[in-house]
Amino acid sequence: MLSQKTRYTIRAFQHLADHWGKGQVQLADIAEAQNIPPKFLTVILSEMAREGLLISQRGRDGGYQLALPPVDISYGDLVRLTRGSLALVPCAARNAHERCKNCLPEDECRMRSLMLRVRDDTAAILDRITLADPIDMQPLFEKEEMAL
Repeated sequence: MLSQKTRYTIRAFQHLADHWGKGQVQLADIAEAQNIPPKFLTVILSEMAREGLLISQRGRDGGYQLALPPVDISYGDLVRLTRGSLALVPCAARNAHERCKNCLPEDECRMRSLMLRVRDDTAAILDRITLADPIDMQPLFEKEEMAL
């Protein structure tokens, strides 16, 4: 499951991608538009600037902007930089691996094998989708239901 920090980072970057090429965006504007606590957003944006994904400018006319075009930043990049886990179970996590309670040994557990595949497939999808890609607001399954 994605952490709150990862979700906030994605929303902030989506906001900045929407403003690509229009200059600096103030932290307060991002926080308000995306409903992110300003103090938490300050930490996130500072970290992302240190990672080279953002340009920050101090002062009255300062703010933040993407350091790279939206097409060059994938959702997979953002998840990895915020140490977000794509694993649905603790034993499938890359960075915070934990043996599941009341489970079979890991080398015998088919659930773990399945969840490793789900994690890796999810990562591959997130690596293919960039901030420049349009995100349809209506999930595919809802479209299929409406077509019936």
